Amino acid sequence: MSLPEAVRGALRRTLAERREEYLARLTDLVARDTRVLDHGVGGGREAAGQEYLEELLTRMGARVEREPLEEEAIREGMRLHGEGNPGHDLTDRWNLSALFPGGNGPSLLFDGHVDTMPPDGWTRDPLTPSVEGGRLYGLGACDMKGGLMAACMAVKLLKDTGIPLPGDVKILSVADEEGGGNGTLCALMRGHRAEGALVCEPTSGALTVAHMGFLFFRVTVSGVSLHSGEKWKGVNAIEKAVLLMEALRDLEHRWLLEHRRPLLPPPNINVGVIEGGTAGSTVPDRCSFTLCLHYLPGMDRDEVVREVEEALMRRSAGDAWLADHPPRWEITQEGRPFEMDRNHPFVEILRSAAADALGQEVPVVGSPAGNDARLLRNIGGMPTAILGPGPLENCHMPDEWLPVEEYLGCILAYATLILEWGGRTE
Repeated sequence: MSLPEAVRGALRRTLAERREEYLARLTDLVARDTRVLDHGVGGGREAAGQEYLEELLTRMGARVEREPLEEEAIREGMRLHGEGNPGHDLTDRWNLSALFPGGNGPSLLFDGHVDTMPPDGWTRDPLTPSVEGGRLYGLGACDMKGGLMAACMAVKLLKDTGIPLPGDVKILSVADEEGGGNGTLCALMRGHRAEGALVCEPTSGALTVAHMGFLFFRVTVSGVSLHSGEKWKGVNAIEKAVLLMEALRDLEHRWLLEHRRPLLPPPNINVGVIEGGTAGSTVPDRCSFTLCLHYLPGMDRDEVVREVEEALMRRSAGDAWLADHPPRWEITQEGRPFEMDRNHPFVEILRSAAADALGQEVPVVGSPAGNDARLLRNIGGMPTAILGPGPLENCHMPDEWLPVEEYLGCILAYATLILEWGGRTE
């Protein structure tokens, strides 16, 4: 369905009148320090943001609940669904669930994470948000407090305009997403569901219906240390690690030829961290490297892991030292791929609502970066898509910023979606 012109006009007028108020709510949230520590393993400070949202959403009339993250639920998610990242410090880390009761139309769930990565390399105070040249600067403005607050303000826009909700609207503000999605996993293990789900991650207003799966590996190699003047008597662990990295590069090249999927790039393996050695004059006796592997829908996760192990062991078998001292490896974080039928009614209605609100064609795309859409779709069984303000490339970058007009546009797009999806009678 398409909204009557009178309704569209009323929403736009209210948005214009309230834009500074809606922007202020976002800057207030950005000013809260909600960073994770060591990708969530060392804990997180999400409570500062959750407390702010709890007060805001309660004032808006939602039924709000705090839901602690629980190790038992994470391990049960691993057992049942192959999802979850256990062993994180969950002290004072909780999801916030806000339900806005509506009419009898289809229900809608907005999912957003309140946690951010720690700031690194910033030239300005990351927790003092500022608007310059149409951009809101601040930690988490793009990833993804902008999308999360846009969902909250979409409900407020409807209320401020005097338009009732046609169906129930639920907003999940989750913790520990940067740690691999434990927050949304715990919410799903508690039974949260709706008839449609939108992840508000930054997509620059594009509609994302697929993303890659990801696996983080840490590989450790041993050697024999001594003075480099007698290098031949030792074993250089860094050089042995390079052999293994070359083997993984060969595996990546083979995957480039074998695997394709519409809307997504080919699978890839990136070595992002290498640690080893103490001095140029010392043969290193240990080296470890950490990699992130992205794989496609249709690639079996266990087969991907097996191929990585085989590549490491096959190269080790051809080296005299590694054959007797094989590397150790472990998976430190992971998430499955996500894919949604582009022709599903939820996707079509979302695309129509976004195009109507933004006044432009909305492309349907895939994303190389994983997010909680996989959990909502694969575990929750809900029609799911991703659309939010801000460019993906701004995530995790110094001096992160969000286009203010994209934020406001998504408020209108989400409000339109609530009405069009909730008003669906088919």
